[in-house]
Amino acid sequence: MTTSADTFRTQRARKPVCTPAFCKSLDGFRVYQNVELGLSANTIVAYRRDLERFGDFLRRRGVSDWARIDHQVIQDFLVEQTELHYKETTLARRVVALRIWLRWLHETRQIPDDLTMLIELPKKWQRLPETLNLDRTTELVTSPDADSPLGLRDRAILELFYASGLRVSELCHLRENNLNLPGGWVRCMGKGRKERVAPIGSKAIEAIEAYLADLRPSLVDKGIERGYYKTPITKAVRAAIPLFLSRTGGPLDRVTVWHVVRREAKRQGIAGKVSPHILRHSFATHLLEGGADLRVVQELLGHASITTTEVYTHVQTKRLQEIHARCHPRGGDSQ
Repeated sequence: MTTSADTFRTQRARKPVCTPAFCKSLDGFRVYQNVELGLSANTIVAYRRDLERFGDFLRRRGVSDWARIDHQVIQDFLVEQTELHYKETTLARRVVALRIWLRWLHETRQIPDDLTMLIELPKKWQRLPETLNLDRTTELVTSPDADSPLGLRDRAILELFYASGLRVSELCHLRENNLNLPGGWVRCMGKGRKERVAPIGSKAIEAIEAYLADLRPSLVDKGIERGYYKTPITKAVRAAIPLFLSRTGGPLDRVTVWHVVRREAKRQGIAGKVSPHILRHSFATHLLEGGADLRVVQELLGHASITTTEVYTHVQTKRLQEIHARCHPRGGDSQ
C-alpha cells in the first residue's frame, strides 16, 4: 500500500526537467555567482539544484516568458515545496537562490522589473546547533589509533577541526604551505573567497607534525605513482598538493572526512549523527563558555554577519539556565 510519505519521497526524488531557455539562463547565472558574488562551488551547485526545481515548476505551469513570473507563480511554487515536506533550511535556501536569480535577470535586462520585491525572506526557527561537551569532544578527537594505517591523518584532521573551527570544504582545500606550525596558525579560504587566519593549539600542532613526519610523505609518493600530481615534483607542484590525502594519495574529499568523523564517534559510543560541523559548533560554544567575546568567535568562524554567530549565545543561555535551575535555592522543581 502506497502511503503519503512514499508519494512525497517519489516526487522529491524525481529529477526536475527544465526548458532549454531556463537551462541557458542558469549557465549565465553561474558565471555571475562565481565572478560577481564570489560564492563557493558548493553554494553554486546547491543554488542550481534549487533553481532547477523552480524551472521544472515553470515548465509544468507553461510559463516560458520571464515577464509572466509574478507573485502568484512564486507563491504557488513555495507552497508546493512546503507541501513536499522539505526542511525549513532547504526552503529558505531556495528562496535566497530565487531572489538572487531574479535580481540577476533584472540587472542583465532580461526582465523589466526587479521581482525580488515579490519574495519575502522566510523567518526560520532558530535551531540550536548540536554540540558535544568537553569530555565527549576530547574522546572524539583522540579516538583514532595512531598504529592504524591512516590513524595519524585522522587524528590530525579531528584535532584541527576542533582547534580551529574550520568548515569541511576549508579543511579539504588546505595545502601544506597554509600551515605555520611554529606560529600556531592556519590560513584558509572561506565562503565568498574570504581568507582568514585561525589559531591552532598545541595538541593539534603535535598531531599535524606527527602526520607530516610519519605518514604524509608515503601518501604523496602513492599519489605520484598513480599520476595525481605532475612530475617532476617541483616546489610549485608540491605547494599545490593538498595537506590531507586519501588512502591512495589523492585529494581528500568531503564524504571521506564525514566518514572519518562518524566512524570515530561510533567507536566512542557517541549517539546521534555526529558530523564535522558539530566539532565546529563545539569549538564556538566552548570558546564562549570559556569567556571569549562574540566578535572574536565571529572572526574565528569566518562569519560575514554577527547574526550568524549569535545563535551560539542561545546555547550559552540554555547552559546558564540549567546551572541556575540546579544551583539556585529556588531554581529547581523541588523547591
